Amino acid sequence: MSYTARDRDRWVAEDPAHKRADRDDFARDRARLVHSASLRRLSAKTQVLQPGSDDFIRNRLTHSLEVAQIGREFGAALGCDADVVDTACLAHDLGHPPFGHNGETALNEIAAGIGGFEGNAQTLRILTRLEPKRFHSDGRPAGLNLTRATLDATTKYPWARGDSPSPTPKFGVYADDLPVFEWFRAGAPKQRRAFEAEVMDWSDDVAYSVHDVEDAIASGRLDPRLLRDHSDVDAVLDVATVSYAPDLSRDALGAALERIVGTGTVPTAYQGTRSDLAHLKDMTSRLIGRFVQAVESATRERHGAGNLVRHQADLVVPDDTRAECAVLKATAAHFVMNAAERVELMAGERQVVADLVGAYRQDPTRLDAELKADHDAADDDAAALRVAVDQVASLTDVRAHELHRQWC
Repeated sequence: MSYTARDRDRWVAEDPAHKRADRDDFARDRARLVHSASLRRLSAKTQVLQPGSDDFIRNRLTHSLEVAQIGREFGAALGCDADVVDTACLAHDLGHPPFGHNGETALNEIAAGIGGFEGNAQTLRILTRLEPKRFHSDGRPAGLNLTRATLDATTKYPWARGDSPSPTPKFGVYADDLPVFEWFRAGAPKQRRAFEAEVMDWSDDVAYSVHDVEDAIASGRLDPRLLRDHSDVDAVLDVATVSYAPDLSRDALGAALERIVGTGTVPTAYQGTRSDLAHLKDMTSRLIGRFVQAVESATRERHGAGNLVRHQADLVVPDDTRAECAVLKATAAHFVMNAAERVELMAGERQVVADLVGAYRQDPTRLDAELKADHDAADDDAAALRVAVDQVASLTDVRAHELHRQWC
C-alpha cells in the first residue's frame, strides 16, 4: 500500500516555473501552509484561555504545532507520509474564528440561513479558496493548491451539512466549495475519512485533552487535589457523559479517571516551582505516550504491518483509551471553560462577533482588500453575507476586540 501519482494531483496544474525539482509534493504542501497568513493568525486566537492572559498557556498556533509533532511521529509509525499528516495537523484549526468554539457558535447563528458556519468547513474554504497562492485560468482563486491526499487528510468530516452518516451538526464542506471537495474525494468511500485524517483527529484529541489540563493546573485554575475529591469528580463525570463520551457508561468513565490518577503522573499539589513544572511536564509526556501507544498497538493488531494510507485502513481507538481521553477533556471543561467567570466573558465575545458582522455589512469598504473583491463579485445578499462571515472568521482575538472598540 502506498500513495499513487493521483494522490499527488493538484486542483490547478502547476506552472513548471514554480516547481522545485528537489522538493517532494507533500513536503511542498507543508511548506505552503507553514508560510500562510492563516496559520500565523492562530498565534492570537483562543485555545482555551485568551492569548496574552498568561505566559504559559497555549494559543491555537502552539496547540497546532504540538498536534503536528504528535501526528507526524504517530502517522509515520503507521506508514503514513509524515508530511501529509503534519500538514493536516497544522491545518486542522485554520477555520477557527476569534474566541474559538465560542466564536464558531456565534457565526453559525448568524449564518444559519446561508448554510451555517463550521470551523472544519471553513478550514477547507481557506485551503482551497481564501488563502492566496494559486489561481485558476479564469481568475478564480485556488487557495494553496494542495494535493488530493493532503486535502483529504485535513477533512475531518467528509460530508456536507445534513449529509452525515449519523446525527451531528458537524460537516466539512459548504455548498460553495463542493466542486473541489468532489475532486479530491473522487473514488473515496462516501463519508469515510482518510486514514491520515483519523491520525490527525486522534493527535488533536490527545494534545488538547492533556495540554488543556496542564494549562489549567499551571494557570492555577485547577488544583490537582480536586481530582481526588468525590464531589468534583462527580461534576467532571457529568460533563464527560454529556459532552464527550455519551456512548460510554458513567462507571467506565469513572474507572478511566481512577486509572489516570492511579498512574502517579498527576501531581498531588502544585505551587509553580521549577520542580512542580517538571512534574507537570512529565505528566504530559507520559499521558501522550500512553494514548498514542495504545491506539498504535490496537491498529496494528487489526491491520498488521505495512503502510496504512488513505482509505485502506481505519484507526482503532480502544474504549478504555477513549474514556481516559474524554475525562481529561471534561476536567478542563469543568474547571476552566464552564467556570462562572468564563460564562459571562463568552457572552461578551459572541456579541463582539455579531457586532462586527453587522459593521462589515453596513460598510463593506471596511473589508480587507481581497475580501472586498469577493464582496463586489457577490451576486446576491447571501453571498455578500458569506464574505462578511469569512472576514470576521479570519480575525484574531486581538484585532476583533480592537475593531469592535473602534466601530461599535
